[in-house]
Amino acid sequence: MDLENRLRHSRLDKVINLFRSIPFVILLALIYPITRFIVGTTIGMNAALVPLTIGFAPFFARQIQNALLEVDEGIIEAAKSMGSSPLEILIYVYLKEGLPAIIRASAVSIISLIGLTAMAGAIGAGGLGSLAINIGYNGFKNDVAVMSTLIILLFVFITQWICNFLIKKVSH
Repeated sequence: MDLENRLRHSRLDKVINLFRSIPFVILLALIYPITRFIVGTTIGMNAALVPLTIGFAPFFARQIQNALLEVDEGIIEAAKSMGSSPLEILIYVYLKEGLPAIIRASAVSIISLIGLTAMAGAIGAGGLGSLAINIGYNGFKNDVAVMSTLIILLFVFITQWICNFLIKKVSH
């Protein structure tokens, strides 16, 4: 598109690749000074939001980029030749034609986020991950760990079902 900025894209691409390649558990430890600066603590639900955001945003950005790259170049060229503005191409071509792929990418991202939030339980963020680790694993109560895992899996299955339903609705 006419608004392309190769230098900015190259720099942002490298930053995204950097943060995507750091395992989440290590990211938790690496950015604890930033977390402490932003929320005043490194333990708890609020503290988990900082590494979750830093870990999730690049992953989601890459998923959306890949979804938009699936849009047929021929449709984009046709819109340009008919005099569509860059904003119109973005809204009526990229977003409309790429919507099923965007929903698929969002499903993968949401499911990944569910897994990350479960891991955030390791730093006292609460939730099912914390329950599975602290009471189930550390407390030698396998039934609690199994039930926590089953509930997390239920969230994943429901998320995937909703996204599959939406994809069927918007596909043409």
